[in-house]
Amino acid sequence: MALTLQEKIVDPNQGVYLIGTTPPKLDTDPEKLTAIATKLLDRLHQIEYDGVVIYDIQDESSRTSVPRPFPFKHTVDPCEYSQLIRDISHLDVITYKSVAQRNRDEFSTWLSDTKKEYNLNNLVLVGSPSSNGEVKLALNDAYEVLQQHHEDYFLGGVTIAERHASKGNEHQRLMGKTAQGCEFFISQAVYNAQATIDLITSYARTCKQQGIQPKRIILTFTPCGGEKTLQFMEWLGISVPEATKWRILDAQNSLRESIRICKESLDQILKSCAQLDVPLGLNIESLTNRKEEIDASINLYRLLKATMELSLAEKQIA
Repeated sequence: MALTLQEKIVDPNQGVYLIGTTPPKLDTDPEKLTAIATKLLDRLHQIEYDGVVIYDIQDESSRTSVPRPFPFKHTVDPCEYSQLIRDISHLDVITYKSVAQRNRDEFSTWLSDTKKEYNLNNLVLVGSPSSNGEVKLALNDAYEVLQQHHEDYFLGGVTIAERHASKGNEHQRLMGKTAQGCEFFISQAVYNAQATIDLITSYARTCKQQGIQPKRIILTFTPCGGEKTLQFMEWLGISVPEATKWRILDAQNSLRESIRICKESLDQILKSCAQLDVPLGLNIESLTNRKEEIDASINLYRLLKATMELSLAEKQIA
């Protein structure tokens, strides 16, 4: 019998391979919504993957004074889209949910209603992108509500290597989130391999010191087709080293060059972290709805999955 996504995530001997996507814009007609989901899954039929990550897109303009390169558009509820993707694909989904908009009681009700209406099991809770503006519920408080709730969710967290590079404490955040119930972590898109290596190393050492088995870190990669996408990546807080930026922009084919860079980054991470006992996974996303970047994300997925599977096989026979 095939393993569930949850079983794969908690078994360090298994690979975990995901596709990330955002829900269509709000007020999309139900028939069109189904057509969009079907078109995405038809594109993915040529690859084998374990599940789909559905993001909860928020207006993060309060986080930075820099204008957003692409206009913000409200989307269909990620829970609704998760249910649709799961029903069509018959695969597990992981649903992101921003918690800042509800107070404790409202969030508790949301947990009950979501399980009842959508029967979702895998959640990644995200906090407010900044302390500016109204925050009804902090992320730590949301974890507490979930721990006390009668519904059982398989909980994941977000990890940001850039935060570790600037503050040096992201590994402690991972330890804290584990204590609050997180069973896995999904990274922000990787374009700075060294920042990710430093984070995984610090996390592995702290787990070893405390006698704790590290949780799986699922690494996100995304292709970049040109200057506008690169600006959006930087606006989102993704760290792109100066040399990497010019490699992409000066290349004859930016998409192909970004795929090479992602492959080099994954190779570097796998080589540097091979002895660290931290199970890794893969999540491939396209940050835009441009056909070329979506197609490139599928090619990137194929390449990086093969790379990670080879690394896993080598580790198991070592």
